[in-house]
Amino acid sequence: MALGSLMARDAALAPKRTHFQAKAKNVIFLFMAGGPSQLELFEHKPLLTKLNGKPIPESYTKGKRFAFMDSSHRSDLLGPKIGFKQHGQSGAWVSDYLPHTAKIVDDISIVTTCKTELFNHAPAKMYMNTGSGLFGRPSIGAWVTYGLGSECDDLPGFVVLQSGPRGPRGGAVLWGSGVLPTTYQGVPLRNQGDPIVNLSTPKEISAAQQRQVVDAVRELNMKRLVETGDQEISTRINAYEMAFRMQTSAPELMDTSGESQATLDLYGIKDPKEISFARNCLLARRLVERGVRFVQLYDTNWDHHGGPTENLETHLPQKSRDVDQASAALVKDLKQRGLLDDTIVIWGGEFGRTPMGEVRESTGRNHHIDAFTMWFAGGGFKPGTTYGQTDEFGFGAVENPVHVHDIHATILHQLGIDHERLTFRSQGLDFRLTGVDPARVVKDVLV
Repeated sequence: MALGSLMARDAALAPKRTHFQAKAKNVIFLFMAGGPSQLELFEHKPLLTKLNGKPIPESYTKGKRFAFMDSSHRSDLLGPKIGFKQHGQSGAWVSDYLPHTAKIVDDISIVTTCKTELFNHAPAKMYMNTGSGLFGRPSIGAWVTYGLGSECDDLPGFVVLQSGPRGPRGGAVLWGSGVLPTTYQGVPLRNQGDPIVNLSTPKEISAAQQRQVVDAVRELNMKRLVETGDQEISTRINAYEMAFRMQTSAPELMDTSGESQATLDLYGIKDPKEISFARNCLLARRLVERGVRFVQLYDTNWDHHGGPTENLETHLPQKSRDVDQASAALVKDLKQRGLLDDTIVIWGGEFGRTPMGEVRESTGRNHHIDAFTMWFAGGGFKPGTTYGQTDEFGFGAVENPVHVHDIHATILHQLGIDHERLTFRSQGLDFRLTGVDPARVVKDVLV
């Protein structure tokens, strides 16, 4: 039974063969939940600033739907009130809100023509993470872990870290396993108390006693597994064993006291115990060092419609400061440790923001699905590249649109996975991350 338990674990999470030579083996996805405004951060549009307050040509908005927009203000252009400069040898445009990101433009690939299908937060987050707006589909982290397994024996293959005032809209389905066995779902790590709820052993229980309980439960589960062949029983066995090992590995991971002051300063961490996006970026580096396959960081509150707590003049600058230094530091840190070549770093949200403003208590923008910006680093992505071209207002792509499914196909490709061949059969259907619509690998952003 012990052998069977090990075999069940190995079959699920042991490293697996790729379809072809991989350029990367790990992923860190920095997810800005709420939809960061590309027009205040990456898209330099002088005409938009010049025509601030003027109506946008009706041809742009005719037949388009928006999440929230008063019809009387739908055509009013809103120029950004922040300066842009070109940086690095690549000459990439970055706004003054992101001074640290501006210093790594020659290490990243900026894609300005990302496109999605759903314009409300929870469905759009699901679409970016699972390739579908329907419940029950596996997240990209689950797909990657299913396709590649994990190189870490004492931590989950897919880990989720969160920062911001609340969790992301959509919740656990964003890192769920869907139709895949639940052993592949993301495991959230907490920043306070036990890294995982109920992980610690009660003081009155010895290690030997706990081992006896785990062994007994495993034997009972193995008997049931032999009788039924249910994969979820294998998941249950793996969960007990992983939790037992994580009682040592998880606290060690979360303890950053061994990091140098220079490293803490690089990320902008003033208090190593304080919950922050910066600390999560440092933990992400520590996770990939330990062989964790997919790490996803959610930072919430990027929804800037306008109002006292969600405006472009005061709130967006603060959110930018929250993530700018740490995002750039992660790329620098991975690079100087020789980890960037094997690790894909992704920065972006579920959609972008309209060139038209929303008139509320203060200035904001509506949800926008036709063009938004993401950037990628490491793992064979071409550094110092800006890909795609939007129109003079930044409303839509006029050159090289990149659909969410294209993004997924490209990430899988760099991991050595053919997105059309990574499938899982359930309920008579062959599910895949990129669905049934055409998807392409964006080779122009790859080395």
